[in-house]
Amino acid sequence: MLYAAVAAGSFRRYATYRAATAAGLVTNTVFGFIIAYTYLALWDQRPHLGGYGPAQALTFAWAGQALLTVALIATGGLDELQERIRSGDVAVDLYRPADLQLWWLAADLGRAGFQLIGRGVVPVAVGALAFPLALPGSPLTWGLFVLSALLGVVVSFALRYLVALSAFWLLDSSGVAMVSGLSCMFFSGMVLPLRVFPGHLADLAQLLPWAALLQVPADILIGARTGGALLRGLAFQAVWAVALLALGCLVQSAATHKVVVQGG
Repeated sequence: MLYAAVAAGSFRRYATYRAATAAGLVTNTVFGFIIAYTYLALWDQRPHLGGYGPAQALTFAWAGQALLTVALIATGGLDELQERIRSGDVAVDLYRPADLQLWWLAADLGRAGFQLIGRGVVPVAVGALAFPLALPGSPLTWGLFVLSALLGVVVSFALRYLVALSAFWLLDSSGVAMVSGLSCMFFSGMVLPLRVFPGHLADLAQLLPWAALLQVPADILIGARTGGALLRGLAFQAVWAVALLALGCLVQSAATHKVVVQGG
């Protein structure tokens, strides 16, 4: 199948960047320690902040480092696609007998699969050796966490794809990408778990699509979501994924029409 081949090719492509992967792995681990000790100090003063115990908070911190590159948290757009739009090379892509969004989604899933192995597993393993983490003992919980992380990647891609498509109408979409990246960093839970936000801001933040990238998968991993809450979390991610991909299709159709009209 075409898109499976695209995903496999993307996986192999990122696997060739061994030095960059090793450097990123070290960076993720170092920042994991910095954030973990920050959380220890915070939860020492507020032991049940956000409904998390200290071990759950530490696990949340390391889950964030594991998913940072997998879901490309704090990244505004698809740089390569944005560049192809700016240069006009995307016109060739639009005339290919393949859906542009599915092509880039497949490539992004291949990238995320490698990053989960290359830069996701080791930081959590190091964190588990250095701190008392609240990791699940059930293979089912681990499987649900991986499923949730996959849905988070799809939501992340859909958001970044929309940012990239804005380049069809803007001379420079870097501003949109910057705003999107900052929003992603703040509202995904990377800065602090969304549950510790004050009042209605916490409720609002957990309804926004960025919560699907880290907050929901991390909550599943640490056992903060079980039973019905877990299923609602997965449904929340799935609904945002479908809605954003559908919006991407509409924007892509408008962009294709724009290219055809200008080309004609």
